[in-house]
Order: sequence, then C-alpha cells, then structure tokens
Amino acid sequence: MNKRTLDVAEMLARLPMFKELDPAQLAVICAGTRAVRGERGQVLFAKGDPARVFYVVLFGTVKLALSAGTHNEKVLQIVGPGETFGEAMIFLERPFPVTAECLSSCLLLEIAGEGLLAAVDASPVFARRVLAGMSQRLHELIGDVEAYSTRTAAQRLVGYLLNLCGASGSAHFPTSKYVVASLLNLTPETLSRILHTLTQAELIEVDGRHIRIRDADRLRAYV
Repeated sequence: MNKRTLDVAEMLARLPMFKELDPAQLAVICAGTRAVRGERGQVLFAKGDPARVFYVVLFGTVKLALSAGTHNEKVLQIVGPGETFGEAMIFLERPFPVTAECLSSCLLLEIAGEGLLAAVDASPVFARRVLAGMSQRLHELIGDVEAYSTRTAAQRLVGYLLNLCGASGSAHFPTSKYVVASLLNLTPETLSRILHTLTQAELIEVDGRHIRIRDADRLRAYV
C-alpha cells in the first residue's frame, strides 16, 4: 500500500462515521476513496449529474444550492469540516438534486458509492451511523422550513447568530453575507439592515465577517 493510500486510510479511520469499521471493511471504502482539493468557486457536481460518489469535508466549506452560479440561487446547506454530503443519492440511485460548490479552498475525501453500499451491507453499526447522519440532516431541513414559515427575518438571523457563535459568543461568518442571506431565505439588503439594527442596539459587533455577541440574553429576547 503506497503512502497516498495510507494517508487516505488514516483520514477515514479518524472520522466518526467510519470508526466502527474493521480493517477489512475500511479497506473496501479506502479502495474507492481519493483525497481531492477544491478551490473557491469550483463545482464538485452539478444538479443532474449522476450520483456515483459522495464527499467528506476535511477542511474548508462547500455550499449545496439550487441554480448555483446565478444571482437567483437558493443555498440549502453550508457543509463544513467533518460533515458529509451526497450519500443519500447513492441509495436512491438518482442524480444529484443540487449543485455543490466550494466556498473556499477545500480538502475533501471523494468516496465511491459502491464502497459505501458494501460497508452498509457488511456492518449494521455503520448502516445505523449513516442513517443517523441522514436523519439529522432531514431534521435540520424541517427546522429550516419551519423557520422560513413561522419566524420573522430578524428571528431567523438572531437564531443563526446565536448558533454560529455558540458559548464563545464570537465567530466568523463561514462564507459571504450574500450566501448567508440565501441560506436564511433573506435578501442581502435585509440581512445588512438587520445586522445594522442589532449593532445600533449594542447587541452585536460586526467587523467584516467577524461577529461578536455583546449580550446573548438581550439578543435572545430581542425578537
């Protein structure tokens, strides 16, 4: 086994999704896996492409969107380190329904669908882990739909900021404000207006893409 294969195997073995596989099962996955680098703006797959592989993000961020590359796109998800995308279509044997585009320089693992299916057949624990991951994303998608339907624009943005900053109270937008606005089903102008209002109310500080929450309790109560 060459150095490149060893490196891929080590990267796979460190990921929670694959840690329960025995060496033989991991080798099946590894045989159909390669490390790929993506640059900002690079399309990994487009809507309608056949789904023969899926991806794990090692570093960087990837957006999943409809009508990517246009000013009318709808961003559905921003995928970050340790997260996977594309595996559901392997099971459905259908083309990708979205476009995946790198938002920054990325390092990913591209994994062949055949290896995924073989590992699922061989390991019930792995199969449950894959199902849990897809179920979690479905739960998040339902939460997003609920937010679009029942929450105001300000409520959506405040919820996003609280989740983004977490306990530290400080974070960077993972991508441009235009993409974040699309993710939250807002216009860029609305996003900027609400950020300005929250800043004027001394609830947050904004410096470029850096966000600091000045008073989390007041921010939660704001909307």
